[in-house]
Parts: sequence; C-alpha cells; structure tokens
Amino acid sequence: MKRRIGILTSGGDCPGLNATIRGVAKACYERFGEDNIEIVGISNGYYGLINNLCKDMSPSSFSGILTQGGTIFGTKRQPFKMMQVIGDDNVDKVKNMKETYKKQKLDCLLTLGGNGTHKTSKLLSDEGLNVIGLPKTIDNDIYGTDVTFGFHTAVDIATEAIDRLHTTAASHSRILLCEIMGNKAGWLTLNSGIAGGADIILIPEIPYDIDKVCDAVMHRSASGKAFSIIAVAEGCFDVNEAKMKKKERAAKRAEAGITTATNRIAAQIQANTGIESRVCVPGHMLRGGAPSAYDRVLATQFGVHAAWLIAQEKYGRTVAKIGNKITSNKLSEIAGKTKFVDTENHLVITAKDIGVSFGD
Repeated sequence: MKRRIGILTSGGDCPGLNATIRGVAKACYERFGEDNIEIVGISNGYYGLINNLCKDMSPSSFSGILTQGGTIFGTKRQPFKMMQVIGDDNVDKVKNMKETYKKQKLDCLLTLGGNGTHKTSKLLSDEGLNVIGLPKTIDNDIYGTDVTFGFHTAVDIATEAIDRLHTTAASHSRILLCEIMGNKAGWLTLNSGIAGGADIILIPEIPYDIDKVCDAVMHRSASGKAFSIIAVAEGCFDVNEAKMKKKERAAKRAEAGITTATNRIAAQIQANTGIESRVCVPGHMLRGGAPSAYDRVLATQFGVHAAWLIAQEKYGRTVAKIGNKITSNKLSEIAGKTKFVDTENHLVITAKDIGVSFGD
C-alpha cells in the first residue's frame, strides 16, 4: 500500500525543524520502503497549503539536514483567528486547504509548529483530514508534552548570552537586563536564568513589584556586589499591569513611550537605585543556528513516532514526550491550551532557594 504524506512547518522557525523532518522521512522510508512512500513538501506553512505550493521530495532531499537550522520547506505565520475569515482576497482558506489535500492525493498531513499551528491542525482534523502534529517551539509552552523540540537549543543560546553579560556587568558595575523571548510563558527565561546565574528572573506567570526588584538590586549592592544580572521574559508585567487587559497594558506602555517591559524596568531601576542599567536583547538569535545534541535526538524520536502513528493510522493526534516516553495526545485535548509555569514549579522553588528574586 503506497502512502502519500504532506509535511509543512508553520509559525516561527526554530532549531530542530529539519532534524524532525529528516526523522519522519527516514523512518517512513525504512518502515514502508522507498517505493511505497511519497513525501510532499509544502512551502511556507499553511499559506502553502492554501495556495497549493507543493513539491514531491526524494530520499536525497533529506540528507545532510540533521544539523541544519531553519526549515527546508520555509515557514510563514498564518494566524489561526483569521483561518475561517474570508478577507479582501475572497479566499476561503479552509476550503482551499482541503482542496490542496485532495489535489495532492495526501493520505496524511504532518504539521510542525506551536500553539497556533496546533489549533489549525485540530480545525483540519475536524474537517475530516488525517492530521498529525509535532510540537515545535522555543517557548516550551505546548500543553501535554514535557518538552518541545527547539527549546533546549534556545536555552543553551540564551544561557550563553547571559554568561557573557557577567564580565561586562562586573567590569562596569552595571545592572544588565537580558530580554529573553517568551510572550506568554516563562520557561525559556526561567531555565536560562538559572543556568546563567541570573540574580533576578522575571516571567509572565509571576507579576513583579518594581520596588522588590530594586530592593534585590540594593541588597546585592550592600553586600559588596556592585552588579546584577536580570533575566527578563519579553511578556512579563508588573503587579499593576496584571490587573489590566492585554490591550490596556499595551496602550499604557505606548502612552509612556516605552515599548517593552525590559526597557521600562531598566529605566525604573536606574532612577530608583542610581545604578546604571542597560538592556541586551538576543532576539532572533535564540531561534537560529544548528540544534543541540539533545534537540537532534528529541526531533528524531518525534519523527520516528510520527511515522509509527502513520503506520497505525492514528490521526488527529500530536506527538509528545511525557517522562521518558515518546507518546501522543489527541489534538482535541491540547489545541488552544497553553502550558504555563506554575508558581510552585520545582524550578521556581529551586531558584528561590539559592536567593534568586522573582520580584514578588
């Protein structure tokens, strides 16, 4: 029985996408035989599925990509909230995606992506397509899996960025704030902050009190430590903003002329403590480059499990790692849910037990 499998990568890129694609392809060729499997690469995520931007791949297409960053298929953000909205272009996106699936004679569609990608995956599954998701995000915020591919590599990169701030902060007796990606969940900032020896860690799940942040800085100064390192999740907010809705918070910040929480925190610390404060933003460097050894192994495991799900014709699911086991969850049970850092999480407690302040 010949199977025809479509693969797309959607949303932001991250290390491990190509490793996962390779894992799926090699496992499918091995399991079904090269003559019994056809793999279709879909360019630029759901945009490519909407516009039938598809290409038949060969086994050689997947050679040499294990260590390669980015995605060989390209990616593009296609917001879920607009998927069922027909815009000025008069394109029925859901209808087009279903038509592409049929035109390409696909038996299954594999979608590599984060929360938004998984919501659209569930939508297509509900529409009758055979869909399998693979959890990708440097934020590690997909519900139902302990870890996503790309996360560990991003932690390594963010940790190195924080590491490099220590010497310059000490040399100049400054407060250096490192802004880490993570708009809704603080997993990346929490892990890299602990690994990088940050003195203060600020994440969205724990609204901070700027006075307590300044107190932590002054406590270090009084003990003879003339510098501090602060790891800041880009989506963090203070205790007053925690009472506001997202749009209200954004409006308040725009009115103040400060676009990010990190810049505001730096300005407040410098004004309140008199210690020079600077901001460093690694930004998209956290997404770039080759995946770590951990992510190469994880991506390969995820790809192999996806091939097993195809063989078992278990669709409407997304691959996951729970404990030491590679398994899967129903899309209906995880789509639309976000995995947040619990304030009683063992990593939060660990950090507090070594004197790290969360500004709470």
